[in-house]
Amino acid sequence: MTALSINLNKISLLRNSREGNYPSVVSHAQLCIDNGADGITVHPRPDQRHIRPSDVKNLAKLVTPIPHVEFNIEGNPFASEIADYPGFLELVREVEPDQCTLVPDTDSQLTSDHGFDLTSSGDALASIIEGLKAQGIRVSLFMDPDLNQIRLAAQAGADRIELYTGPFAAAWGGSDQESLFQEHLKAAELATALGMGVNAGHDLNLHNLAKFASIPNLLEVSIGHAFIVDSLTSGMAATVRAYKNLLA
Repeated sequence: MTALSINLNKISLLRNSREGNYPSVVSHAQLCIDNGADGITVHPRPDQRHIRPSDVKNLAKLVTPIPHVEFNIEGNPFASEIADYPGFLELVREVEPDQCTLVPDTDSQLTSDHGFDLTSSGDALASIIEGLKAQGIRVSLFMDPDLNQIRLAAQAGADRIELYTGPFAAAWGGSDQESLFQEHLKAAELATALGMGVNAGHDLNLHNLAKFASIPNLLEVSIGHAFIVDSLTSGMAATVRAYKNLLA
């Protein structure tokens, strides 16, 4: 069954709108885990608009002792130290999550909206991937369903790819839905053939998830924005179970 990793960035975004620690990211992570989440994902950006380095460390203390739950930290591997942000790779190396998903985002982006172009960044990423794997951290690359780029991801040494599903979600219910699904299917099949695992994420929700999860050997989906929106209506515990039921 495809694993469900819950992205908690939006909980911290709400928390950051006031002083203090309410709502607690750690408490909501525990609630997700108690109701069947297979993993917790966070994306600590240098501007700390939501998840902060302290959140990453506190979540690691919660998740690491639980053998059946994975901790996934995603972000730009080239994000350097600024103020009390230690740099993305420095934070990952300190915490040693189960998985590190490398994403080519910048502070100017509202959210992650494209995969890596490995024709320009492949060599630099290969060295980073090698170092993280040496620490026992599984490395995934955030990728568009471009077959040539998928081949380059394998050459760079990635353990997995995370397919960027934003365009598929945007096309849901439209004339391009099936063609975009087929692009992701072919990319996933190629990645599997090249020995990489396949994850997926971005704008997957209760409407489009079952279709996307029909892709063979899809190991994990990371869901945040839609999950939090659904939780406003149904409650977080019930929403975890609803997404898990779709994946089952």
